Amino acid sequence: MARFLAFLYGTAAYLLFLGAFLFAIGFVTGLPVPKTIDTGPVVPVTEALIVNLLLMSLFAIQHSVMARKGFKRWWTQFVPPAIERSTYVLFATLALIALLWHWRPIPTVVWEVTDPTVAMALTGLSLFGWIVVLSSTFMINHFELFGLHQVVNNLIGRKMGEIRFKTPMLYKLVRHPIYLGFIIAFWAAPVMTMGHVLFAAVTTAYIFVGIMLEERDLVAEFGDEYRSYRERVGMLIPKPGRAAAEMPKRESTTG
Repeated sequence: MARFLAFLYGTAAYLLFLGAFLFAIGFVTGLPVPKTIDTGPVVPVTEALIVNLLLMSLFAIQHSVMARKGFKRWWTQFVPPAIERSTYVLFATLALIALLWHWRPIPTVVWEVTDPTVAMALTGLSLFGWIVVLSSTFMINHFELFGLHQVVNNLIGRKMGEIRFKTPMLYKLVRHPIYLGFIIAFWAAPVMTMGHVLFAAVTTAYIFVGIMLEERDLVAEFGDEYRSYRERVGMLIPKPGRAAAEMPKRESTTG
């Protein structure tokens, strides 16, 4: 019964994440969802900045702290290891929902593309970024990344396998295709408001902090093997003329 309840818990956490992820696509690109980055109550700019920065800080702190190994060692004293990842995903999703729903728009337009063809191309580029994000998770282990693999294995009494070293597909070109996809998705916009700039700029800055923290952990875990991979393969932009040998790679939502 405990294993079955853990499975239900992990499944619910995953489905909640999936719904929030799909909502986030519409939120950023302006596709039909109840609330987008440029809709909602307009408040004074100072208030909007404070609220939005607090929301993004909450997401960043939760995302980074719970991903660190030291926190995980402490956390799993209270949370069964089988649902540790699902619990992380649940808390991250709740922080994301709070960010999306309570976001305050700042409607001042920074740039606007009036040519319909170019505007459509930019929207398409943003959607392409989201496709890169999602497809990159499947290139490693999507269901393990979001906790579902762990609760399924726990349900059937199978141990989790050892971490395999791999650099599949896009990981041979850049070390962090998930983060690259997010950057493309956030910045490719036919209409860029101040609120959208704030969101894109802060999240991009957080991505670079996340990369620093993640790579520190990867070097600590894999040593010279990851250092060699890092030298061969660009962080977000492919290195011309450099072939990536098979090296260890494991990427999570924050590292």
